Amino acid sequence: MTTRRLRDGPDARAEAALVLQAGGIVAFPTDTVYGIAVSLDTPGGIERLFAAKQRPPDKAIALLIADLAQAADIGELNAAATALAETFWPGGLTLVIPQRADRWLPVALTGDPTIAHPKVGLRVPDHAAPRAIARAVGPLPTTSANRSGEPEAGDAEELDAQLGAALDLIVDGGAANGGPASTVVDTTVDPVVILREGAISLEAIDRCLASAHLPGVGR
Repeated sequence: MTTRRLRDGPDARAEAALVLQAGGIVAFPTDTVYGIAVSLDTPGGIERLFAAKQRPPDKAIALLIADLAQAADIGELNAAATALAETFWPGGLTLVIPQRADRWLPVALTGDPTIAHPKVGLRVPDHAAPRAIARAVGPLPTTSANRSGEPEAGDAEELDAQLGAALDLIVDGGAANGGPASTVVDTTVDPVVILREGAISLEAIDRCLASAHLPGVGR
């Protein structure tokens, strides 16, 4: 059975928000690959994402967000995180920041329920679709649209073939842009540490921090 599919645009994004608010799983394009997401308010939603990918829920999932203001509602942004976000968002940068003590998040989001002081990964993608949906629904727990161990889906057809049975809606944005994954920077330590180098180079991170009169990346 083919999953319901809508061509990306304002109507499709609005419908995606409704599906997510009703507890569904939605696939949409980002600036790199397609992602699948649920609403933070969906009980067991993150576990459903892992089930769709056929992967055990032992790794953290990043939240795609609309803007810096939404980041501040989720976590605590220090000077380094703020400087990096203002420079590289929207774009290929995921910031790991401390979860706000007064903000509830699902335990499954961090990938380790034993963590005393949870951290969360946040990214503002350089694509209007996930930003619009996040603006309507809130931060979106999102993971790449593929079965564990298989290549990321390059378009809606591949996505439907891999994961269609687990999805409630596909926002079809054509072929994925591809390119390197986001660079992941842990800003909970001083100096910051790059956990994964990707779209944003270590040198660019260092330049940004230096311009803000902050220590460079820890080596």
